[in-house]
Amino acid sequence: MKKDKKTDNTIVKKATHPAIVVQDMTLVSPDRNTADVGKLKAAIQRAESITLPKRVQLYDIYNHITTIDGHLSGIIEKRVAAVQNKSLYYKDKKGRRVDAFETLISSQKFNDLVRIIIESRLWGISGVEFMVGSRFDFEEVPRKHIISERNIIVQSQYANEGTDIDDLPFVWTVGKKRDLGKLLTCAMYSLYKINGFGDFAQFVEIFGQPVRIIYYDAYDTKTKEQLSTLLKTSGSSLAMMIPKQAQFQMLDGKTANSNGDLQINFIRACNDEMSIAVLGNTETTAASRSSGYAQAKVQGEQQFEITKSDLAFVQNTLNDAKFLRILQSYGYPVTEGGGFEFEQEVDIEKLKARLDIDREVSLKVPLSDDYWYDTYGLPKPDNYDELIAKREEERRAMLALAKKAEESKDSNDNGDNKKDKGKNLFANLYDFFVKAPPTASGANPDTDF
Repeated sequence: MKKDKKTDNTIVKKATHPAIVVQDMTLVSPDRNTADVGKLKAAIQRAESITLPKRVQLYDIYNHITTIDGHLSGIIEKRVAAVQNKSLYYKDKKGRRVDAFETLISSQKFNDLVRIIIESRLWGISGVEFMVGSRFDFEEVPRKHIISERNIIVQSQYANEGTDIDDLPFVWTVGKKRDLGKLLTCAMYSLYKINGFGDFAQFVEIFGQPVRIIYYDAYDTKTKEQLSTLLKTSGSSLAMMIPKQAQFQMLDGKTANSNGDLQINFIRACNDEMSIAVLGNTETTAASRSSGYAQAKVQGEQQFEITKSDLAFVQNTLNDAKFLRILQSYGYPVTEGGGFEFEQEVDIEKLKARLDIDREVSLKVPLSDDYWYDTYGLPKPDNYDELIAKREEERRAMLALAKKAEESKDSNDNGDNKKDKGKNLFANLYDFFVKAPPTASGANPDTDF
């Protein structure tokens, strides 16, 4: 990579001579053989190895459960969508939006990149290779080819040696080196649930249809043949022929497991544990079976806190120096001090409560204008100083007018009218400005007039 000098308004100039990695990899299909908790434990041991860590088997299990388990894939999508649906923009060091990034941010490719970043919190690692050209484009690096503990990319998932990621200017990885992701917590419950569905299916097969039982005389072979033919031609449900002389007893599993409640409750328990791991709660995924609106609201706020954490993570990741250099190579005006930022969402109830408190505080102690801009996410105008000077000039003029009107009124009013002082327009203006808190600059309208 050619090194270029840093300028005053850019992070770095265009990078050149990238290495193409993904297209040279030897890819292997995921292992779709039956997985169980025993295989999971073995895969975790390999992934946590100090000398030769390998996540191949573990990621095959992750791929299996996220593909097969509908509940798990649903809560993952919910967590990802909570971030993708937020508005994102690029601002310069003065906090102004840069329109040149709007088309990029609204593109499907950039949206896919945001998803990959979020998924790194679930898988433990994610990576992409950006394609050279005038258009923003990339290929996802298969996770099984990333050995994050050693900071290398391998050509084959079974290889132990590879290329240092720092030597690949257009390969970008996200995630902590030894983090195995939130799917590690979910994997055991998902495997238990998937394999438990087999038992549930057998229960439904046995007890889901009525059982036809015919008793016949063991010595009447002709009648036996006729009854057998009748059962074969009258349907496909379970049927039995039993001699009258024999004793038969069919143990009904529903006696101890009414309508499959055992399997259903087990599946629900596994789903709840996965919901807690991914979303922080269960109430926002499934309808509450035991709690009311208040608890559901609290748990909704818990998920909101996780979303806030994801937003901060994505924002900080997009502002990574390497990614900004890559954007610069595509011709985007990345500037020193600029960066990506999510728009703040407004909770009207919380905002109103905060505003009421701030109003009361402002009557006791002065609050700077910057506090109001920062607290309520207001854009600060470019001509801020000019506007402040104009506002102060108007303030002093109105105060002078109010005082003059009040003095004139005092000289003309009789005693009864003086008792009603403050009821006219000018008196009200006077009261307003006298009671007004000091300005941001510290000026006091009573003493500095």
